Amino acid sequence: MKVTKKDLENVAVLSRLRVPEDEQETYIQQMDAILTYMDNLAEVDTENVKPTTYALPMSNVFREDEVKPSLDREAALSNAPLKDNGYFKVPKVLED
Repeated sequence: MKVTKKDLENVAVLSRLRVPEDEQETYIQQMDAILTYMDNLAEVDTENVKPTTYALPMSNVFREDEVKPSLDREAALSNAPLKDNGYFKVPKVLED
């Protein structure tokens, strides 16, 4: 087994979790299984495998831009808490 009780305690401290004494052995076994699986993945030959972001082929799912009617300016600003000269007014968030 690769994972020790000290490893579990260290992970618990870093993640700010409290692991009950009666569940520690279960977590140690689960963490060990995860690390063993990761070791198995590291041994897989990926030399000729093309890197991908998605497991399945993706296509562009964006729609075409179309001009459509929208709210007029006064309707859009009607519930704005602050407005000025036909624009939304917001507090300054960037410093000079």
